[in-house]
Amino acid sequence: MGLSTIAFTICFAVWTIFAIIGIEIKGELGLSDTQFGLLVGTPILTGSLTRLFLGVWTDQYGGRIVFPLTMIASAIATYLLSFADSYFLTLLAALGLGVAGGTFAVGVAYVSKWYPPEKQGSALGFFGMGNVGAAVTKFTAPWVMVAFGWQAVAQIWATVAAVMAVVFFLFSKDDPELAARKLSGAKPKTLREQLEPLKKEQVWRFSLYYFFVFGAFVALALWLPKYLIGVYGVDVKLAGTLAAVFSLSASVFRAYGGILSDRYGARKVMYATFGVSLVCLFMLSYPSTDYIIHGSRGDIAFSTEMGLVPFVVTIFVLGFFMSLGKAAVYKHIPVYYPDHVGSVGGMVGLVGGLGGFILPIIFGAVSDLTGIWTSCFMVLFALVAVALVWMHIAVRQMEQKAARVEGRTLPEFPEMAELHEDAKHEPHAYEPDGKVLKEWRPEDAEFWEKTGEKIARRNLYISIPALLLAFCVWMVWSVVVAKLPSIGFDYSTNQLFWLAALPGLSGATLRIFYSFMVPIFGGRLWTTLSTASLLIPAFGIGYAVQNPETPYLIFLVLALLCGFGGGNFASSMANISFFFPKAQKGNALALNAGLGNLGVSVMQFSVPLVIAAGVFGALGGMPQQTAEGGQLWLQNAGFIWVPFIIASTLLAWFGMNDIADAKASFAEQAVIFQRKHNWLMSWLYTGTFGSFIGFSAGLPLLAKHQFPDVDVLKFVFLGPLVGALSRAATGWISDRWGGGRVTFWVFVGMMLAVVGVVYFLEAGSWWGFLGMFIAMFFLTGVGNASTFQMIPIIMRQEVPRLMPELKGAELTRQAEKESAAIVGFTSAVAAYGAFFIPKSFGSSIEATGSPMMALWGFFAFYASCAVLTWWAYTRRGGLLHDIERGRAPAPAATPHILKEA
Repeated sequence: MGLSTIAFTICFAVWTIFAIIGIEIKGELGLSDTQFGLLVGTPILTGSLTRLFLGVWTDQYGGRIVFPLTMIASAIATYLLSFADSYFLTLLAALGLGVAGGTFAVGVAYVSKWYPPEKQGSALGFFGMGNVGAAVTKFTAPWVMVAFGWQAVAQIWATVAAVMAVVFFLFSKDDPELAARKLSGAKPKTLREQLEPLKKEQVWRFSLYYFFVFGAFVALALWLPKYLIGVYGVDVKLAGTLAAVFSLSASVFRAYGGILSDRYGARKVMYATFGVSLVCLFMLSYPSTDYIIHGSRGDIAFSTEMGLVPFVVTIFVLGFFMSLGKAAVYKHIPVYYPDHVGSVGGMVGLVGGLGGFILPIIFGAVSDLTGIWTSCFMVLFALVAVALVWMHIAVRQMEQKAARVEGRTLPEFPEMAELHEDAKHEPHAYEPDGKVLKEWRPEDAEFWEKTGEKIARRNLYISIPALLLAFCVWMVWSVVVAKLPSIGFDYSTNQLFWLAALPGLSGATLRIFYSFMVPIFGGRLWTTLSTASLLIPAFGIGYAVQNPETPYLIFLVLALLCGFGGGNFASSMANISFFFPKAQKGNALALNAGLGNLGVSVMQFSVPLVIAAGVFGALGGMPQQTAEGGQLWLQNAGFIWVPFIIASTLLAWFGMNDIADAKASFAEQAVIFQRKHNWLMSWLYTGTFGSFIGFSAGLPLLAKHQFPDVDVLKFVFLGPLVGALSRAATGWISDRWGGGRVTFWVFVGMMLAVVGVVYFLEAGSWWGFLGMFIAMFFLTGVGNASTFQMIPIIMRQEVPRLMPELKGAELTRQAEKESAAIVGFTSAVAAYGAFFIPKSFGSSIEATGSPMMALWGFFAFYASCAVLTWWAYTRRGGLLHDIERGRAPAPAATPHILKEA
């Protein structure tokens, strides 16, 4: 292990040599940031791609042979680098130099053979300390380069690597497994046998973890000297020294990470790694910003810039936890794949190493694109967030699986439980906390009256304001874009249209994913996270609109991020549907959705008021001067929601509950894609909610185009207001008369309303036009409630027929899970109306000069919805005909379902 660690340290020093000499080469060759990123990443690419095969060859032929041969190959390429005089030749030499990075897979496969499983975390952690070679390069290479030139650095590093290759070959020995195989004459495993474990999903999940903990470490080790020189103006020697602080912390503590993983388990170490990294990267991501507050005694200036000392401290902490994470990832491999350490360790190392190649290129490209120095940390923040979410989902799925089997506990490594059900590790049993409802029986009248109703209504009352805020943020661009030109943003009409339309696209798309999140994460956690996510676009809009020089790209990103609000609807409805009994679902979902939809009207009414005054005083920033000579505080369109979002987030976390029986993986919920009623109800809900949200987004523009002499902004909020209130107030109609019958007559009414809109447009009557649209909004609200009331009843009839093997409570739970998933998915599909309806109006006006073509198209669509509702559900013989008339349910239902229906 000692020889391997020293050899790997030298190889890592060679592998990261471009972090220092690359700066000098960049100046000599006149390279851009993107070209520089490609140069420093090229050795990482070679080192990564070779890891898999070097690991396999080590298992087959032994580290004593493979290690020195690899070092010799990289030493030759490094020496030839000193003679390169063009960008192409430099890249070519960098490819060969990169083989040095592949020695990691060699060392893992070689060292692990000498230690028992309970010691391998510590042993591989100690070996991984060879990452400190990056710090060696940063400490020493700047001084050598200043004294003798960058060519001397390449030649000296190559010579040291070649010497070490000889020393390693002379003094190392064959590992015990290879020695025993030689004595027995057994043949090594074939390449196909070695690669067999790579079919396992767990291998790829751990590869993503390593992509961050190792790949991001390498990327930052290469990028930090340039960053420090550019941001803090230090010279190359000090930049190399300070960057070495990060490399040291991300290397020398790897052994400690292995010890912690052996003692406490790799799962806890990985959670700590990702959690602390998320905090550090958030701090590092915030760009340097200057603020000036015009106070009563003069200007008050302050800056959010992170100074050099806090920066170095933060990256030290980040590197420390990344080093723990690197050891934790590799703790798993020799324990669970003792016969495939080379291939599995090589693949995980390959993907991790690719991070060191891909990320510097991304850093350079993002820096060129945005001009923001801290953009590299923004990229890493997003990466670690994805890794943390995936890991948490994997752990929760294993916990849910264990909770369903009485007496079953999880092994120490739940991510790998499928491979080693009998692994001899300390168990980690699943123990729900006090916010998890272990027993939930809303159909039991006694339980509902004594316990259930109070809890259900508390969760509903917390969910409603959270959803209302989500709609406020989702639709806020419909007002903001109308004001941007007046305060100096020189955007074309087409650009403004895309800013208004993108929240609809992203919100609808996010709903598809949000539909499945509640059973995976739990309603309490997901409501908290999804509500808190609204702070990102709210703050972003508030800052971006204050500077007319803000790039259009930033506004596009913020418009997309507003889709977080649109996505929340799917998860909110799915969550609330679990809490209420069938007889009250329609009204509960109508209240949640209807009052949530009210956010559109609340926003359209309140934003024009708050942007006209300095609501937040000096903290809210200075007003913008309008072209007409007035003042606007357009930033308040974003800031006004911040305190309410924070309060709603805290309420969700401390006041809501999870239902244990409502847990399900994505695979379990994906069965809805095989249910025809999922697709039929998506079509119908597009006719109701798609119309509501689409008309909310498109009516102001349409009204202004058709009635230019009317101040339409004073009246258009009435449509969404009526639609939201009608949804909240009319759920009882569907509970009493049946959602299918109500839905049918809603579409008939919407057809008549379209005819009315056409008539009054031709007559040029503003009040008639507005009245017909208000009627349309009212009908969409009624239809939104009635379609959602249909879904759980439909699935209670269909699940017994489709899954006859299920009985009793298990059958009910399956119907509830599918109903919740369908509720979320249909809302996702329908939300695309926020894009297509305004686009239809625009296309019709552009093609014909009138919106009539679009309106007649809507008439035909509503007619198809009415026919579909009648044929599938309400006609004699339809699925809901007998149920909604109080007769015997369809024969496919079981006695249990009959009683409930």
